[in-house]
Amino acid sequence: MSEKEKILEGQLRECYARVVYTHKTHEKCADILLKINSYIKWGQIILSAIITGGVITMLFDFERLAEYKKISEFITAIISTILLVLNSYTKDYDLGAIAQKHRQAAAEIWLVREKYLSLLTAIRMKLLSINEICIQRDQLMIDLHGIYTGAPSTNFKAYAAAQKALKELEDMTFSDEEIDKFLPKDLKRDNSNG
Repeated sequence: MSEKEKILEGQLRECYARVVYTHKTHEKCADILLKINSYIKWGQIILSAIITGGVITMLFDFERLAEYKKISEFITAIISTILLVLNSYTKDYDLGAIAQKHRQAAAEIWLVREKYLSLLTAIRMKLLSINEICIQRDQLMIDLHGIYTGAPSTNFKAYAAAQKALKELEDMTFSDEEIDKFLPKDLKRDNSNG
């Protein structure tokens, strides 16, 4: 491999790693937002049920519950306020829609990720000239810029989760045996497994 090819391969490897992290970070960000959204939705349901119970106790004049009526009214008012804040937050900030935008960005980044992998293969196998690889690399950078421009911002929590998934859990990496399980017999590396 020539010095130019080594330099280009190094650059492509760096870009590939960044794209892998960005892809996984968007996936993790979507997961985090969907989890928070689920908690908020359940919170809204539970708070609504508590408020309904409080309103029912206010409607009826039970002699036995007279001493608890004022407490119930106070608690119902506080919980109603909390529910109002939650409802206002979800009205202006749709976590489900933002999570979907992260999923969409991850899907688009996945395609770019695979193209970088193809370029790394092409440089190793000398399938394309350095000039052709540079042209494709430059186009990938333009494609990525377009994706990043339309994608929502990620956060450190999502990045940390992506880092753990990629480094510790080896997410999206497979052994030859695992891959062979998915392939027809003729495409397996170890054909003795049938």
